[in-house]
Amino acid sequence: MSDQIQLIVEKLNQEPFRKNYNLITFDSLESMQLLQLLNDVLGEIDPKHAVDIREELPEQTAKRMLSLLGILKYKPPGSISDLSTFRQGLVTGSKPVIHPLLHWLLQRTNELKKRAYLARFLVKLEVPAEFLQDDTVADINKQYEELMEAFKNLHKECEQLRTSGLSTAEIRRDISAMEEEKDQLVRRVERLKKRVETVQNHQQMLEIARQLRLEKEREDSLAQQKQEQKNQLFHAEQRLQRAQFQLKEMHHAVVDSKPESLMKKLEEEINFNSYLVNEKIPRELESKKNSVYFLQKVVAEPAMSQSDLSVLEIKINEVNAQMNQLIEKRMMKYEPTDSKLSMYRQQASIISRKKAAKAEELQAAREEMSSAEKQMLQKTSEAHELEGSDVPKGDEFKHYVNKLRSKSTFYKKKRLEIAEITAEYGILQRTEELLKQRHEAIQQQLQAIEDKKGISGYSYTQEELERVSAVKSEMDEMKGQTLDNMSEMVRKLNTMVAEKKANLAPVIKELRQLRQKCQELTQECDEKKIQYDSCAAGLESNRSTLEQEVKGLLEECVQEESNYRYINCMKRNLEIQLQRAKEEMKAYISPDPQERRKAIREQYTRMILEQENLGKKLREKQKAVRESHGPNMKQIKMWQDFEQLMECKRECFLKQQNQTAIGQVIQEGGKDRLVL
Repeated sequence: MSDQIQLIVEKLNQEPFRKNYNLITFDSLESMQLLQLLNDVLGEIDPKHAVDIREELPEQTAKRMLSLLGILKYKPPGSISDLSTFRQGLVTGSKPVIHPLLHWLLQRTNELKKRAYLARFLVKLEVPAEFLQDDTVADINKQYEELMEAFKNLHKECEQLRTSGLSTAEIRRDISAMEEEKDQLVRRVERLKKRVETVQNHQQMLEIARQLRLEKEREDSLAQQKQEQKNQLFHAEQRLQRAQFQLKEMHHAVVDSKPESLMKKLEEEINFNSYLVNEKIPRELESKKNSVYFLQKVVAEPAMSQSDLSVLEIKINEVNAQMNQLIEKRMMKYEPTDSKLSMYRQQASIISRKKAAKAEELQAAREEMSSAEKQMLQKTSEAHELEGSDVPKGDEFKHYVNKLRSKSTFYKKKRLEIAEITAEYGILQRTEELLKQRHEAIQQQLQAIEDKKGISGYSYTQEELERVSAVKSEMDEMKGQTLDNMSEMVRKLNTMVAEKKANLAPVIKELRQLRQKCQELTQECDEKKIQYDSCAAGLESNRSTLEQEVKGLLEECVQEESNYRYINCMKRNLEIQLQRAKEEMKAYISPDPQERRKAIREQYTRMILEQENLGKKLREKQKAVRESHGPNMKQIKMWQDFEQLMECKRECFLKQQNQTAIGQVIQEGGKDRLVL
């Protein structure tokens, strides 16, 4: 319960309530304050209930809250017999009734807002059958039902659009981006057209390009069809393999069996299937239905707290204890005539359990066998795809094994050769390292001899000169070859330029004519473009006027719809007021005094009389106070004087006591001096 109250306080301290409660202040709220708080929460869910409960009667408040709770499908905790207690607690503002209700409402505020909004349009107005005999009323009722169905469909579409993740801003951005891309593509197409128009035979080339594009599209479609046909062929081959496998199994079964064994096997399979259909599956289906029923029942109930769960556990323990007591009583009344029946029942139950267990084992074995068959077919198809043939069997498999053995012997020989080559490579590598070490030692000895003779660096300089001379000779050869190549290239270029000039001469003449024609076509295109722009401007103006008219009509439609809803609301309010007036008139005219007391007029009359009596009493009290005011003030003055007099006496008494004490001290001091 404390968790429940803590959740309520947290929700009330958040938006849009912002009550700034704590556990102590919330628990100290009175019944009227709790009812007003509950009414505020209901007003947040449905704005029609945002009223002050002090301005209406308790019966009206309870009726209004119960109607909304019925629409929201609230189920109070407890049995059906507790509904009267719930209504009474709702009227009086009882905490055991209000707290669970607030907890339920605050847990699912958004969902309840949606439900209350839909109830305004989907709660059907029941029309009596005698009124539906009128054609006008029947037509209006039919239109009302059609509008309700249309509202349901529109609300579903609206929810789908909200949950789809699309928003109007995103759609507008996408549209604007697509329009920009369209403009860019149009400009690119125009530029490409201008470039193409300068090329000779551009129409023919465009036609060839179009045909090429069509052929590519056709090629893509054919490739897709080819892939689809390959997939279909693959599936057909798999089906064929499965059918062949089943056929082989059937052949083996027919060859290795007799008619009696086949009949026996079929009878066993029929018995097993009949057991599954008649006993096992209906029992499992019934258990599933029961579990689904209990789950639906649990879902339909309101959220349970820890205290509710503890109460249920206590009830379960009590029921289990009662069951154990009944079983003990039955065993105490055990009769010998029932012993045989109980023994047979136990044997039958044991046999049925064994039968069910074996059936489950058989079903699991069949499922395992089917999965193994599927896996075998899959592996067979994979091997067929990899090898291009079926899995070898019999002599083919032996030949395949012999082939693998020959390959393994060849592999071992090559592996030995590789090992020998690796060993030889290691020896050569070690020899190379030794030769390098000897070369370095000889170089050091040569350098030492050169230092002794005074010609250090001679060998290094000799090697560098030989290397430079070799590089120089190579560069001279490359330069000669480069010069020959360049001269040959220049000659070829001159011949190619001459050939191109000769070939381009007629093309240049045709190009001049085409340029002149292009200028004429450009002028004609500009004229056509001016005409197109003027026509487009006229159509655009017509479109804008039509859009304005459509917008005005839509606004008018929205205005009329709001007027319609306002009139319906006013009509409903007037009907409610008329109903209240009829009830008031009926109560006022009723001969029963109890009914007449319930009338608002009688209630207000009683209240007026009570207020008049109260005012009369207050005026009499005021008159008595005025009459006794003077003597009372005089008495107060006398008491104040008496208090001052007593205070003076007390001060005089205290002074006198102090003086007597001082005199005694002085007398005692004088006696002491005389003694000394």
